[in-house]
Amino acid sequence: MNVAELVAIDVHTHAEVSSKGQASLDDSLADASSAYFKIEGNRKPTLPEIAAYYRERKMAAVVFTVDAESATGTEPVPNEEVAEAAAENADVLIPFASLDPHRGKAAVKQARRLVEEYGVRGFKFHPSIQAFFPNDRLAYGLYEVIEETGAIALFHTGQTGIGAGVPGGGGIRLKYSNPLHVDDVAADFPHLKVILAHPSFPWQDEALAVATHKPGVHIDLSGWSPKYFPPQLVQYANTLLKDKVLFGSDYPVLTPDRWLADFEKLQIKDAVRPKILKENAARLLGLA
Repeated sequence: MNVAELVAIDVHTHAEVSSKGQASLDDSLADASSAYFKIEGNRKPTLPEIAAYYRERKMAAVVFTVDAESATGTEPVPNEEVAEAAAENADVLIPFASLDPHRGKAAVKQARRLVEEYGVRGFKFHPSIQAFFPNDRLAYGLYEVIEETGAIALFHTGQTGIGAGVPGGGGIRLKYSNPLHVDDVAADFPHLKVILAHPSFPWQDEALAVATHKPGVHIDLSGWSPKYFPPQLVQYANTLLKDKVLFGSDYPVLTPDRWLADFEKLQIKDAVRPKILKENAARLLGLA
């Protein structure tokens, strides 16, 4: 990967369909998410299609699935498939994995194998879909491995479009994704690299407080068009958190094209803009 030639590094993209055509969300949740985000175009690109999409734009992308099988009954895209696709497209794809904390010791063993044998750089957690609080001790074995191996823990925070509008929200509970629960994780694992994903509505101030207080905690800006960012998020991105805020799109539910077009109009300092788009992520991912 030639970082110098990259326009940007997108730290938040989803592999939602396997090479066998298996989707990682059932139709009702996927359709609700599509309606919520007003998705146009290909909702379920394959991993090679994701690579081609980012290569065309001279960008790199962190890509992952979400393992929430114990809560949803739907199998995720295999982590190994994501990692193998990233290895085949190493000029543009950076592999993260996802493991359901409810899998217990089996998940801990698998996490180490994914890092050591498949080159996985981080792990995506979605507390609302996986139905666990980040500071629940059932996940601490996973965090130990992630911290020890130098990988990154990326947590969905705030409201989710998945299940939005479905009766009962599809059974998905928002309470699990308050970023303040991640503060306990950052305190208990002081060398763990953490990303709080998304503007954390309705807990934006909590996310800013955690990222300001805990050195290892970063914020990605995925899942929202920048024109909707809360003013305090923009203020902190320009000042106290200028080295800890990261570009993320949430592709395919939000395209980097749309995100970047709206980011151009955001009041971000010229000196900070390249940090958000590429430099902070390159340093955090060990690419710099």
